[in-house]
Amino acid sequence: MITSRGIKNVLATPAGIQESEQQERLKQVLPNWLAKPLYRRRQSNAVAVTAFEDLPFVTKQELRGDFPHNFLSTDESLDALVEAKEVELEYTSGTTEDRVPVLLPHGWWDVQEERALRLNPVVSKILDAHPNFRRVTLTTPVCNGLACPSKWTTRTQRTFGRTLYANFARIPFLLTNEELAQMAQEITEWEPQLLDLDPVHGAWFALYCERNGLRFPSVKFILCSYEFVSVVHRRIIERVLGVPVLNLYGSTETGHLLMQGADGEMVPSYDTAYFEVIESDIRGIGSLVVTSLSNHRMPLLRYRIGDLVERVERAGGTRYRVHGRAKDALRAADGRRVTTLDVDECFAGVAGIVHYQLRQAEGGERALRYIPEFAAQPDLDLRDVCRRLETLLGHGPIPVERVDTIVPAQSGKFRLTNPA
Repeated sequence: MITSRGIKNVLATPAGIQESEQQERLKQVLPNWLAKPLYRRRQSNAVAVTAFEDLPFVTKQELRGDFPHNFLSTDESLDALVEAKEVELEYTSGTTEDRVPVLLPHGWWDVQEERALRLNPVVSKILDAHPNFRRVTLTTPVCNGLACPSKWTTRTQRTFGRTLYANFARIPFLLTNEELAQMAQEITEWEPQLLDLDPVHGAWFALYCERNGLRFPSVKFILCSYEFVSVVHRRIIERVLGVPVLNLYGSTETGHLLMQGADGEMVPSYDTAYFEVIESDIRGIGSLVVTSLSNHRMPLLRYRIGDLVERVERAGGTRYRVHGRAKDALRAADGRRVTTLDVDECFAGVAGIVHYQLRQAEGGERALRYIPEFAAQPDLDLRDVCRRLETLLGHGPIPVERVDTIVPAQSGKFRLTNPA
């Protein structure tokens, strides 16, 4: 029997009780998760493990290996389960590694998403008032055919239930005014209560709306997910669309893990996953490891998600700060790890930028590229930003280049910080 050494004493507050219940839930599901072929084989090939914290970590490589037999029993057929609508097959976008197939119980995605959304009381009231809310999703088309269709499909083909997908380009900066106009028209006609945005795509589209005086009266709030939400993206979207812009964090394989709460901080979804923060640095920033609590079809057991987070204890419960992908972290001259969030905070209060990327070469040399909000605007004076970055990183002056576009990674997602 595997037990946990890591169960901690929690305060008898509503949040503390929730956290304690989450640990009890972990004890309940662990035997079932360990019975899956992947974990059973790993146990048979390893020294006996008696504590949860000693179980080996799972990475995307193990999830891909021998799929789907690593999660299905010998008498189960993936095709039959899909046809019977017992499972749904999705794929990750390939942000940190190659794309990973993901098995989800049928209908599980919507349930866990609503659970996360309701962690914000304002959103919860909106969902109560609009139980059949419509949404428009705008993100990169470099994804699977269900979640991310592209401009080569009709609007009918891009409509699934109450969701309209308005993805027209892998690189939003290359969209024509005609394509942006069509997106705006479709959103107006669809009358969504929610815009679900990749922040880079969303900020670029918001600028088009601002130039043309467009608003969407039906929209009650905006979710920014899919990748790190920069202060420069949020500033534009809030300014133009005039409704709450909230951060929702998770992944295809884990579901939604954190939701921006009423206090502006990220609240954990306790019923979705069990959280660990490992390999923390002196500031308490470490790698996020999650264990599934509700996906019985493809449970993740001590899964390294590839992101850096900071656990913060508050009187109202545990909160988290998302620092960005571990692979995107830079190094200061003194060897300190510098996260995407560290860099992004240097752009607080800066106007005129729609997107940027800070690159760092192996020798420590840096270069900052930025895209202005409007093509006709003068070059920005970014001396204050550069001074903050130089203080943060060391290594001397940072050259700045104004550009028309920044190319995303293969996954279609953008890297604000790039240790090239």
